[in-house]
Amino acid sequence: MTAPVETPPAPPGAGLAAKAGRAFGWSFLNSIVGRFGTLAIGIALARLLGPESFGTFAVATVALLAMLSFNELGVSLAIVRWTDEPEEITPTVNTLSVAMSSLLLVGVWFAAPWFSSTMGDPSATPVVRLMAVSIVINGIVASPAALLQRNFRQGRRMAIDQVNTWLGAAVSLGLALSGLGAMSLAVGRIAGSLVAAVLFLVWSPLPYRFGLDRNVARRLLRFGLPLAGASVIVFLVGYTDQLVVGSRLNAALLGFYVLAFNLSSWPVSIFSQPLRSVAPAAFARLQGQPDKMNHAFRSVFGILFAVTIPTCALLAAAAIPVVRVVYGERWLPSAVVLHWLAAAAIARIFFELSYDYLVVRTATRGILVVQVLWLIALPPALLVGVHFFGLVGAAAGQLLVSACVVVPAYCVLLRRAGVRLSGLAREFAPSALGGGVIVGFTSLIAYLVSNPLTVCVVAGLLAGVVAAVLIFLRRGELAAIRSHRGEEVAA
Repeated sequence: MTAPVETPPAPPGAGLAAKAGRAFGWSFLNSIVGRFGTLAIGIALARLLGPESFGTFAVATVALLAMLSFNELGVSLAIVRWTDEPEEITPTVNTLSVAMSSLLLVGVWFAAPWFSSTMGDPSATPVVRLMAVSIVINGIVASPAALLQRNFRQGRRMAIDQVNTWLGAAVSLGLALSGLGAMSLAVGRIAGSLVAAVLFLVWSPLPYRFGLDRNVARRLLRFGLPLAGASVIVFLVGYTDQLVVGSRLNAALLGFYVLAFNLSSWPVSIFSQPLRSVAPAAFARLQGQPDKMNHAFRSVFGILFAVTIPTCALLAAAAIPVVRVVYGERWLPSAVVLHWLAAAAIARIFFELSYDYLVVRTATRGILVVQVLWLIALPPALLVGVHFFGLVGAAAGQLLVSACVVVPAYCVLLRRAGVRLSGLAREFAPSALGGGVIVGFTSLIAYLVSNPLTVCVVAGLLAGVVAAVLIFLRRGELAAIRSHRGEEVAA
C-alpha cells in the first residue's frame, strides 16, 4: 500500500504574503479605477467651474481635512495594530469616534464664517458648513473601515470607494451644469459619503455596536492621542501652504495652487495610498520579527519608488504641456507651481511610507518630534516665498523644507528603528537615475516641439519604459510575492 503523500507546510509568512498581495492588488486597482475613471469628470468640472469656484471649494476642503485629522483621536488605527482579536475594543472605538465627531461638527458650524473670511473668501461659509457633515460620517465608519483594512478586505473597500467617487462626481457634475458653483462639489461629496457609509456598515466584519470600557478607552487613548497630535501636525504641514496662499493671496490663486497640488498627488494616490491601506497591517503581523520588518520596508521602498519617481519626473518636466492639454489655457498658472510640487511629491511618498512603518514600530513620539520640526520650519519658508514669488514661492518653500529638514529627520528615526540607510540609498539610486533621464529628455523635447500633446505622448512613453525597466530589475522580489515563496517578503 502506498503511503499517503504529505503536503509540505506553507512557509512562515506565506499566508500573510498571499493576503497582503491580494489586498494590495485590490487597492491598486481601486486607485487606478478611481483616479483615471474620474479624471474626465474632474477635467470637466475644472473647465466648467474655473479657478475661483475651485478656490472656494478648496477653502471648505481645508476646513474639513483639519477636523478629520484628529476626528476620532487616532483610536481607529489601534484596530489595525491590535495584537488580539478586535471585538473587545470596537464598541469603545465607535463611542469615542462618534462623540468626538459630533463635537467637531458643532465647532465647525460656528467657526465657519471666521475661517472663510480669514481664507479670503467669506462666500465659502455655507460650503464649509455643508462639508462639515462629512466629519460625523467619517466618525461613524471609522471602525468598519479599520476592520476591512485589518482583514485585507480591499475588494469590498474598492466597491465602497468606487460608489463614493462615482456617485459624488455624478451629483457634482449635474449640479455644476445647473449653475450651483462650488456648492455642487460639496453636495456631491456628501451624497457619495452617505451611500459609502451605509456600505461600510453593511460589510463591516463585526456588528456595529456602541459601548464604553474605561480600561480599553484608556489604552486606546494612550495609543491614539500621540497619533492624533501627530495627525494634526501632519495636516498643518500638509495644508499650511494652502492656508498661506488663501490668506495672503485670494481664492482664485488658491484654485490654481490646488489644481497643481492635485496633479502632483497623482503618483501618491495611484501608488502610495493603495500601499498604505495594506502595509500597516502587514508590518503589524511581523512585529515580533524586526529583521524581517526592516527587510520588508526596504523592499517596499524600492518597488514603490521604481514606479513613482518616473511619474513625478514626468509631471515636473512636462508640467506646462500637461496643464495645457488636460485643463486648458486659463489654468496655465498652475503649471509653474506643478514643477515644484511634483518634485515635492517624491518626498511625500517617502514620508507616508516611513510614517506607517514607524507607527507599527511604536515610534509615535519620534514621529511627533519630526512633525513639530516640520511645522516650525515650514511657515517662515512659505511666507517668505509667497511674499517674494507668489504661488511659485509657496511650492518652492514646500520642497526646500521637505528636502533639508524632514527627510534627514525621518532618516534618523528609521536608523534608530534598525533600517540601514545605505540599503535605502541603494534601493533609491536606480529610480533617481531613471527620473533624471526622464527630466532631461522631456525638457529637451518640450524645447524642440511646440505641440503640447506630442510632448505629453512622447514623455509619457519614456516614463513608462523607464518604470518598466526599474520594475524588471526588481522582478525577483515581485515574483516571490506573487508565488508566495518568499518568507522575507511577507509584507
